[in-house]
Amino acid sequence: MERPADLAAAINAAAETLIAVLDSAASRHQVPPTQLRVLTLISRRPETNVNGLAELLDVVPSSASRLCDRLEATGLLRRVPDPRDRREVRLVPTAAALTLLGELAERRQRAVQTVLDRMPARTQHDLLLALVGFARAATSVPEQQTDSAAVQTA
Repeated sequence: MERPADLAAAINAAAETLIAVLDSAASRHQVPPTQLRVLTLISRRPETNVNGLAELLDVVPSSASRLCDRLEATGLLRRVPDPRDRREVRLVPTAAALTLLGELAERRQRAVQTVLDRMPARTQHDLLLALVGFARAATSVPEQQTDSAAVQTA
């Protein structure tokens, strides 16, 4: 089966629409998107320090440190000594930050569910199968070229 020529464009448009839906759900928060991203990153990686955060964000450590300063000033982040190496400082989201992230996740899920509810059940099912297949393809390692494929190109 041949894929439609505009499939990649359709996926890109759907991704942009999804981002708009998710951003709309997040817009009610007073925390800027970059700071929300920092909180999400450090909540998923408890060993993160400022240098590690800078690498994740692809910024210089001083920029990451200033972001942390702002989050710390608003009570969403704490800097704590690493118990294994007191010279290192870990970044830890506060209870308020975790609550904020939880509320954001719920709002985003409700926003996506609202869109899904406008779709027929069969289309939702097909979308689920397509997204699972897309995720598998995106995370799988390309297979080695088979002998028959190698023969065809020779």
